[in-house]
Amino acid sequence: MVAESEDVLTISHVTERLIKAHPELDAGLVERSVRTAYDELRYARCVPTCRS
Repeated sequence: MVAESEDVLTISHVTERLIKAHPELDAGLVERSVRTAYDELRYARCVPTCRS
């Protein structure tokens, strides 16, 4: 799906930028955190429109 591939690209981009800015952090932890935050953002954006 196009949306999923865009999601993967967005998550990868944010993860790369955070790792570059904070190289001392564990890359796996950063990626999982970004993925969780992105999933929560998508849910929060959907809730008002998806309830109908």
